[in-house]
Amino acid sequence: MAQPTEKKKNPAVPTARPASRPVTPAQRTARRKALLHWIAVHSLGVAAALFFLLPFVFVLLTSLMGDQQALTRDLWPRDWKFDNYLTVWETPGFLTWWRNTLLYAGLGTVLSVVSSIPVAYALAKFRFRGRRLSLMLVISMMMLPPQVIIIPMYLFWAKQMDMSGSLWPLIIPMAFGDAFSIFLLRQFLLTIPDEYLDSARVDGCGELRTLLRVVLPMAKPGIAAVALFQFFYAWNDYFGPQIYASDNPAAWTLSYGLESFKGAHHTNWNLTMAATVLVMAPVILVFFFAQKAFVEGVTLTGVKG
Repeated sequence: MAQPTEKKKNPAVPTARPASRPVTPAQRTARRKALLHWIAVHSLGVAAALFFLLPFVFVLLTSLMGDQQALTRDLWPRDWKFDNYLTVWETPGFLTWWRNTLLYAGLGTVLSVVSSIPVAYALAKFRFRGRRLSLMLVISMMMLPPQVIIIPMYLFWAKQMDMSGSLWPLIIPMAFGDAFSIFLLRQFLLTIPDEYLDSARVDGCGELRTLLRVVLPMAKPGIAAVALFQFFYAWNDYFGPQIYASDNPAAWTLSYGLESFKGAHHTNWNLTMAATVLVMAPVILVFFFAQKAFVEGVTLTGVKG
């Protein structure tokens, strides 16, 4: 009588899984606390985001309403009036305000950054008599309100240089450095190890070549942060154009021209909001595409004092 053959175990077939360990009350409590902490943190983040975002949403929705609906309590447009932006763009003088603002913000930013880098490099990496006094003077200039020096500055540019009615009294001083930009760049350059500079000098690089070939590539986040700060300041500046360019509409910027536009269309809130969106859009786009470099530059600034 034939013996039954013994079945061989297939190693590929998994064996029965061991019973999972029961979750203890302490583990269950810890998981519940972690979940509640995650919900609380993200809820606060969402609430803060809505707090800052809702005004922009209100402005955007109002800019797409009709003339009559913009005066009501409606929050959602019945008919989407995208031609409001075209009406604002074709307003006489609006394109000129754009061109003047780009000139003021763009050229002023370039001049301020280029003139501030050598001063910040000297204060951060050079050892010379009076270095601390120079730094204190820079900090003192940061604390000095522009309203304190506006009268002598206006008398110089308007009476002596005869440049009233233009933006050049605001652009030319940026070619001589900005106290805030110098201080911020100086703090960032302190984070660059001196060993890199010493190696460049050993290889025969002079100070100018060391600055251009070694320091500037490593200081890109700090330079980007300073450039963005200066660009935002010039783009939103209202005080300066009001002092020097108020008597010449051809030299108005967007910030000053928007006030005039609002006065002329004080009942057309949809057009006023559309103009506001067109003024804010470039700043939002610049920050959106450069926010990584901006945050990195601000974060690393001040690590070393």
